[in-house]
Order: sequence, then structure tokens, then C-alpha cells
Amino acid sequence: QVLLVESGGGLVQAGGSLRLSCAASGRTFSDYVMAWFRQAPGKEREFVAAITWTSGNTHYSDSVKGRFTISRDNAKNTVYLQMTSLKPEETAVYYCAADRSGRWIYTKDSEYDYWGQGTQVTVSS
Repeated sequence: QVLLVESGGGLVQAGGSLRLSCAASGRTFSDYVMAWFRQAPGKEREFVAAITWTSGNTHYSDSVKGRFTISRDNAKNTVYLQMTSLKPEETAVYYCAADRSGRWIYTKDSEYDYWGQGTQVTVSS
């Protein structure tokens, strides 16, 4: 059974940085695509960034491009999201997700098969 566990969330001032981690277990992820989504109160869940596990190809939403970096550590089976220049409107629960098909980087949450429990990120103004 695939298990995704996020950590690293917290409270940060606007303009600050945080690094989220997603520890993956339960199988080999070499053919997976891993992604980060976020959901703010009263809003739909939205795509943030994704990475292909084997090749390390990445894709970002326009709103975070240049400020967020997604990466993975194959040895630790962990995916990271380094967030900089955070804005108050980015306050949300951040989720790690895994797509087992691995054929394409999707931005729709319905394409992902496994989800973590989420970690809260609060950006104060």
C-alpha cells in the first residue's frame, strides 16, 4: 500500500520560505509522477508543481514559477517543495500526490491515485 506523509508546514511571514517534505513508502516509485497541490479555505484544490521520479522533469503552475522548486531524493524516497517569497494568499493545506501511470505530468487532481493527509502552511501579512 502506498503511503505519502507530508511534513514541514507551519507559520511564516510574507516573503519568507518553507520547505515541505513528502515521504513515500509502500513500493518503488521509479515510474511515478509526484506532485504538490494546495487547497485554501473555500477554494478548490489547485495544482502547484510536479516531478517525474526517474528523469526529474518538472512542471509548475504559473503562480509559483520562479519561487517554488520541486525536487526528489531517490535514496530517501522523498519529494520536496522549496517555497520562497511566500504570499498571504498562499495560505492553504498543501498535499502530496502520486500518479502511478507516470506517462505525463497532469495538473488535474483527478489524475492522481494516492494522496497524503496534507500539511498546513499559513503565511501572515
